[in-house]
Amino acid sequence: MTQIIKNRAVVEDNWTVVRAGEDGALPDVAALPAGKVVVPLALWQVGREALLAAKSRDELGVWLAPDSEPADLAADFGRVALIAVDFPVFRDGRGYSTARLLRERYGYKGELRAIGDVLRDQLLYLERCGFDAYAVRADKDIHDALKAFGEFTVKYQGAYDEPAPLFRRRAAQGAAA
Repeated sequence: MTQIIKNRAVVEDNWTVVRAGEDGALPDVAALPAGKVVVPLALWQVGREALLAAKSRDELGVWLAPDSEPADLAADFGRVALIAVDFPVFRDGRGYSTARLLRERYGYKGELRAIGDVLRDQLLYLERCGFDAYAVRADKDIHDALKAFGEFTVKYQGAYDEPAPLFRRRAAQGAAA
């Protein structure tokens, strides 16, 4: 079984990410594997009711492509157990914005997972945008990737995890003293 990083710990991944076929065709809901599945947003949009009839909420997740609109899923947050954001190549940063939108604008509180071409160098930045689970690329050492979370002790910019930039935090400390 594969492993992921979730809440800064390596755990077993019991989810199957379902992708479209090479021809772009979406799989049939009846042909989905047993157990927990993360389906593309496009399949969720066309087969929502069939998916909900076939799987429980705890067995359903939806993944967003870089060009997906997070607002399209906002009304269904309570119907899925997790949302994943796909990074087809590590240099495609649109997923960072998607995570911030999901967390800050739409108020998503559940598991937010980075999938695809996820590398160690991205993990701390992904966490700062709101991700809490990471499917590190299979050819990379997942235990080595954990070290990424401790590489920087001071964060200058404001982000999802620390909204105030460093200069504001220092000013607040000075005013309190």
